[in-house]
Amino acid sequence: MKPANLLFIISDQHQAAAMGCAGHPLVQTPNLDRLAASGARFSNAYTNCAICVPARASLATGQFVHQIGNWDNGLPYDGSVPSWGHRLKEQGHVVDSIGKLHFRSADDDNGFRHEIEPLHVVDGIGDPASGIRDGSIRRDWRPGIEEAGPADSTYQQYDIRNRDNAIRWLRDHAADEKPWALFLSFVTPHPPWFAPPETYNLYPQDQIPLPPQWREADWPRHPAYEYMRRFFSSEAPFPEATIRRLNAVYYGICTFLDEQIGLVLAALDDLKLRETTRVIYSSDHGEHIGARGIYGKFTMYEEAANIPFIMSGPDVPAGKVVDTPISLIDCYPTILEAVGCDAPDDGVERPGASLWEIAAADDHDRVVFAEYHAIGSRKAYYMLRDRRYKYIYHVAAPAQLFDLSADPAELNDLAGAPAENTRQLLAAYEAQLRAILDPEAVDQRAKADQAARIESLGGREAVIARGVFTNSPTPGETPKFRRFVEVSN
Repeated sequence: MKPANLLFIISDQHQAAAMGCAGHPLVQTPNLDRLAASGARFSNAYTNCAICVPARASLATGQFVHQIGNWDNGLPYDGSVPSWGHRLKEQGHVVDSIGKLHFRSADDDNGFRHEIEPLHVVDGIGDPASGIRDGSIRRDWRPGIEEAGPADSTYQQYDIRNRDNAIRWLRDHAADEKPWALFLSFVTPHPPWFAPPETYNLYPQDQIPLPPQWREADWPRHPAYEYMRRFFSSEAPFPEATIRRLNAVYYGICTFLDEQIGLVLAALDDLKLRETTRVIYSSDHGEHIGARGIYGKFTMYEEAANIPFIMSGPDVPAGKVVDTPISLIDCYPTILEAVGCDAPDDGVERPGASLWEIAAADDHDRVVFAEYHAIGSRKAYYMLRDRRYKYIYHVAAPAQLFDLSADPAELNDLAGAPAENTRQLLAAYEAQLRAILDPEAVDQRAKADQAARIESLGGREAVIARGVFTNSPTPGETPKFRRFVEVSN
């Protein structure tokens, strides 16, 4: 494949289904739809961890969370594990970032030559209280959901600046001879739950399709999700009208994001860079918006774990939908190959594969892996996903199994009352998982690292006294800390 420039666009918390090109009956994303029509859309793309810091660390390093130890939003990536950016810089490529990175600090060498208005974790610390997973503290997300509606936000303002910074960057580098890589990271549609009035009004609430299992009577009563609802104070159901309004806001933010991406892609066209630039669009994880009685990301359900992934440009087949499963760790070899950078010969195990090859090939079965050790969970859980099934292993809780070819909405957990052939499937998937890691041992290692992190910051009481913020502030914005809902002795 001939080397070319690479524009990697990533958003935050964009559900894979929330695009017109993915078949959503309502969401308007015309620019992403055109990008997909000009290239390949991966229908079975997954995050490796459904929360920001770990997902972005895996994307950067091409390694699973349990390999690198960035377990939660209080253990951020610090550049010590080499990233694809480091590799590109070593070989003389211009590689810059614009927008949200959610690493430890711009003072670290994160692999970029320049970080333009980066959003990193608060104070280089982030959210260490997310490592307190014993059930003794809770967070109240109800107010943010209840106030959802049409309004401006610092996140919208930040993404407009990210858009403008990207357009300026492309102009400055339009004549570069050596292929470059630009990592453009938008923060929407991540909450706060405010959408511009003009995009919010595109979605009449009586037309909003309600998410799967939104009614309390239909909630999956698995202990992991019962705990999660209590942790975020959403164990009492929200009224249907609130859920409809929240979904309208979310769709409005998705359309706002699409508009910003469209303006960047228009600049790429104006500068005559399309023929020499490959474009990737993805997100770090999805969003439940009330599905299963859950708000936020955090789970292995499709709403949270399935992510948008589109590639376009030279050597990418146009108008193709790729069903082969992929994940964010595949980005490491994909980015290196795009710009003509040699893979490192460093002996590090990076499980990913080049997506340019997968896009060009016929669909085939492949297993992707994800894990979760962070906020809202008491124990770890892990996912294996192939073309037909999704297997979720919960430490010290029942496993789940879904046949996504027959049950794409994940309404029927086959592990609940397994027939003999299902028991065999469950055993085979568990054996496959244990070939990757020891789930119980990794759960304990994550908790030990989280406890050590909390101790290094003055201990449990100091971390709790620091408080919690709902959303990471944009550059220059003061974090708004809040107290925890309760602390039991």
